[in-house]
Amino acid sequence: MRRLRCVLEKNTLVSVTCRTVQGRFLFRPCCEVNDVLVGILGRAQRLYPIPVCAVSVMSNHLHLLLIADDPQQIARFMQYLSSNIAREVNRLTGWSGPVFHDRYSMIVVTREEAAQVERLKYLLAQGCKENLVDRVQDWPGVSSTGAFLEGKPLIGHWIDRTGEYAARRHGKKPDPSRFATEETLVLAPLPCWRHLSSEVYRERIVELVDQIERECSAERKRTGARPLGPRAILAQHPHHRPEAVAKSPAPLVHAATQTARRAFQEAYAWFVAAFRAAAERLRQGDRSAVFPAGSFPPALPFVPG
Repeated sequence: MRRLRCVLEKNTLVSVTCRTVQGRFLFRPCCEVNDVLVGILGRAQRLYPIPVCAVSVMSNHLHLLLIADDPQQIARFMQYLSSNIAREVNRLTGWSGPVFHDRYSMIVVTREEAAQVERLKYLLAQGCKENLVDRVQDWPGVSSTGAFLEGKPLIGHWIDRTGEYAARRHGKKPDPSRFATEETLVLAPLPCWRHLSSEVYRERIVELVDQIERECSAERKRTGARPLGPRAILAQHPHHRPEAVAKSPAPLVHAATQTARRAFQEAYAWFVAAFRAAAERLRQGDRSAVFPAGSFPPALPFVPG
């Protein structure tokens, strides 16, 4: 049974993950893929406003840290994002068929500073901890690291494929620049660090990156492993299917303490019971059934006019 998605409070930090089908390297970094992915992210944020704290796109999965008021806000954003990414990735890589393995995973992060910082550190560490690159900034794919450390805006392009198609139908050879719109992904601070100035925020990120690189360097010395390197990453074929895909069970919540984890578990148990009771009333024809706050109620049944 799929886990119910809930956002029990406004301005809640959530961790979102999307994985490619069979773990294939369909998001393998290259200039075109990076540009289009950022363009779609920026356009999705503009059309379905939601604060994005961090992004990390690896070859076979992507991570986002979002601040949401309710799960429907996330669903609208992610539906637009995933459908457009799938079409563009198929176009750019020559892949035919589903791009994503399943629905996106959404996990609430508690309001604890330690929990939120740990999730940000996890996203920043993706390339290093997987032993793909030596330094955090060496990852050649889409990442918010450059925006954090160097102040570089995350800018990509949205391609108007409808306009391109119409031009071809009229016998014209479409000019790519004519149908490309620049889009910018705007990054928001972590809720726990919202009070910090931009200079102090950047210093905190620098400290996290230094910590990540020290830990990964120590682990490589211990194991004798060597990072794959950007050149080898770029040389991989996007249709490649790894022999094994590392995936651990998703937790119910990202928390720093047992107290916070237990409090969320109790609140979630109440939420599930209330949701199921309301869903049962709706199935029995009671349209006045009230679903708990922070839920994603099912659509009402169709009634012909």
